[in-house]
Amino acid sequence: MDDDKQDAWLAVGFLCAIMLLFLIVDLVQEDRLFSENENRVLAKRPALSWEALASGKFMEQYEDYVSDQFVGRDNWIELKTRSELFLRKKEINGVYLGKDRYLIEQHLPEDVDAKTVASKLRLLQGLVVKYGAKVMLVPTADNVLTDKLPAYAPFYDQDELLGQARSAVGEEAYIDVASALREHAQEEIYYRTDHHWTSLGAYYGYQAWLGHTGKLTNVKYDTQGMETVTQDFLGTLHSKINLPVAADEIRFFPETLDRPVKVTYDYNTETSSLYEDSYLEGKNKYGFFLDDNHGFVEVETGYQNGRELFVLKDSYANCFIPLLTPHYERIYVVDLRYYNGRLSQLMDPYMGASTDVLVLYNCIHFLEDFQYYG
Repeated sequence: MDDDKQDAWLAVGFLCAIMLLFLIVDLVQEDRLFSENENRVLAKRPALSWEALASGKFMEQYEDYVSDQFVGRDNWIELKTRSELFLRKKEINGVYLGKDRYLIEQHLPEDVDAKTVASKLRLLQGLVVKYGAKVMLVPTADNVLTDKLPAYAPFYDQDELLGQARSAVGEEAYIDVASALREHAQEEIYYRTDHHWTSLGAYYGYQAWLGHTGKLTNVKYDTQGMETVTQDFLGTLHSKINLPVAADEIRFFPETLDRPVKVTYDYNTETSSLYEDSYLEGKNKYGFFLDDNHGFVEVETGYQNGRELFVLKDSYANCFIPLLTPHYERIYVVDLRYYNGRLSQLMDPYMGASTDVLVLYNCIHFLEDFQYYG
């Protein structure tokens, strides 16, 4: 055997040995249920059946399983990121490497189709017609911090969606939070390592809500007096690239502590705070607000004004809702991702002349997650 063939066989043998080693380790190690770094539940080994094989569902699920449970997954993400940085890429794993240390989630026009938009807007119209709901669709960072994007970076222009939503629900129902955020685009209104808006961004959204609804309660929130609860927040966008970056601060308005509250999560867990400090010790520090995400939350505020509010929301609302407490005696919060029943059966018993309804989503989550059954 000549030297070239011998080298080729050695290379093939080496690769096979590496693959065999990974296979053995993969079989031996226990599956991880949850990735704290990515803040999500990981895929489980799918059940094997003839039906699943025939439909192709088994292989699809198995690919997800192997990807999620791959040995050293976090280290491989970091290695992939470093190699792409070496090639001077400005977008890695769906995240733009923006200016001033901003990581900005990428959303492309081709990822949005007209049928999805029309379907979601019909659902939104239903809530406005039946319950007189107010609508706050919040643009994501790529549509507000446009000066932080890499040069010529493409992004889905959410103004078209917002314009369609405005036409669909009418001026009385539509709250223009996009304009309020763009007026303050040079401030810390989005996190640098996470896809959420900050408490300051939520405050400007609150001002837009206040101006639109005419709530005249004398509430003063001091943006200069916000308190910092952590300076070590590395959010969901950091998890996608897994490289050392400067961490974010999480701040909140201490005025939201002025009155005692009673918060009930999913009908059984009661607490006396809108905040949960235990999250500050882990990766998912944004869970500090409203104890992360729950299907149903009831907040009793201690303000005896007879007013109630229903909020249908994504996680953008978690740092927004504490600002609303002086305006309502009770606030009911529904995350439709975790509620599978008929929405009318949940809401109708609470509805009355003194009950308001607010739909609060960021634009992308609205297209991806907004769904309910009448």
